Amino acid sequence: MTVSKVAVVQQAPTYLHREATLATAVAAVAEAAAAGARLIVFPEAFVPGYPAWLWRLRPGADGALSARLHALLLENSVSLRRGDLAPLLDAARRHAVTVVCGIDERDDDFGGGTLYNTALLIGADGTILNRHRKLMPTNPERMVWGFGDASGLKVVDTPAGRLGTLLCWESMMPLARYALYAQGIEIYVAPTYDTGDGWIGTLQHIAREGCCWVVGGGCILRASDFAADFPGRETLYPDAEEWVNVGDSVVIAPGGTIVAGPLRRQAGILYAEIDTARVGAARRSLDVVGHYARPDLFQLRVNTQPQQPVRFD
Repeated sequence: MTVSKVAVVQQAPTYLHREATLATAVAAVAEAAAAGARLIVFPEAFVPGYPAWLWRLRPGADGALSARLHALLLENSVSLRRGDLAPLLDAARRHAVTVVCGIDERDDDFGGGTLYNTALLIGADGTILNRHRKLMPTNPERMVWGFGDASGLKVVDTPAGRLGTLLCWESMMPLARYALYAQGIEIYVAPTYDTGDGWIGTLQHIAREGCCWVVGGGCILRASDFAADFPGRETLYPDAEEWVNVGDSVVIAPGGTIVAGPLRRQAGILYAEIDTARVGAARRSLDVVGHYARPDLFQLRVNTQPQQPVRFD
């Protein structure tokens, strides 16, 4: 079968609280699976939340506040070695669904003090099929996250189709997109903090360029989602009714037609049916890594080796 149902979860995390946010994710998986979804997508850095404060702190002036917030994020980040993600892995296995979830991942291999913006692909058996760390954190994000490598720049077979992930503005890196196209991607998942018509237009372009399904998983966040004890809340988010991020989750068919969403200023789960048979049909006219490529003129090399600061022999 080439048709499956995708669910895009657009809900706020329990901000900077790992266990409570994972409980929200587990409940959303159960709800989406009961509605017939076989692929479930969560936003960028959903567990324990995207570090939205980065876009409001004054460089060089809010150092003490920045340090307090970073310490909270580090404390509540996800350690895969420690097994922090077990509730979500168990939920995927119990409901036999494929899950894409964004996390703030703590590096337990070297040093233990670096965080990565990571997208995990979880199989229907509850195992992690791929870990993609954001290659290039955007602007002030570089004060929080390290640079990922291309060891997770993969397209993986799932029951819904061949699936790959790029995070937020990685989708504006043409060579990263091209690397996924070359692996026969059918479902391009784009968890993001970006919103608006410009961003949606970017995703529509990818659906046309790659002749693939594009699933945009947006963050939704209101000032009221920051708890009363959130450091700097009164200064950074004084209006409890403010929409800090409006979401804009969307599903786009090969060729660029929006088939679901955008879900804007509304928490919920966005559903759509995707048919991967439409991918091959679309590439009859345009296959940017096939008959529309010129390898005699242009070639891309991708270093997929894990980058390590130390090798112990």
